Amino acid sequence: MGNVESDERALWAESLQGNGDAFGKLFDRYRERVFRHAYRLTADRHDAEDVLAAAFLELWRKRHRVRIVDGSVLPWLLVTTTNAARNTARSTARYRKLLASIERTPEPAESSESAYLQKTISGDAAKALGTLGKVDLQLVSLVIFEGYSVVAAAGILKMTPGTAKVRMHRARQRMKSAITGPVDAKSIPAFEGGKR
Repeated sequence: MGNVESDERALWAESLQGNGDAFGKLFDRYRERVFRHAYRLTADRHDAEDVLAAAFLELWRKRHRVRIVDGSVLPWLLVTTTNAARNTARSTARYRKLLASIERTPEPAESSESAYLQKTISGDAAKALGTLGKVDLQLVSLVIFEGYSVVAAAGILKMTPGTAKVRMHRARQRMKSAITGPVDAKSIPAFEGGKR
């Protein structure tokens, strides 16, 4: 065991000097263990891969501040993996909340489309948010992600509640269109009033 520990100390010392090959050897040594831990926490292979990547990225970025325990970076990696998994879970919950807020209750004929949207939530949510201008994105973020009422968000953004309600409605329509496909242009008119 002493050889493995001294080998890891040497690899870590080289990693601290910016040696990517040494860091790569540490990655090879611990990736399966970190992946298993991430998978237990996320129960999803793709999320676990993302969490694994995030944990090792943090290890590299914060390498000069990493706390080594018993000569190993593994404990730090496992704690970081747990934190990254929690962040992933929060992101997923926010995306689900976003999708739920921009979908109206599906009619029976739309149920298969709704199931598809639930499966593709993260990429579609990002695409939908990308269709919004700065002010609309701030409004949507305050209402959907931060839980403010539309009236409260209007106050924060220095607009009237009526303007905020109209902008929120149109933003939802624009995001839904980005996810489900184009809608008749007459149903999403350009917003003229209340510009900041």
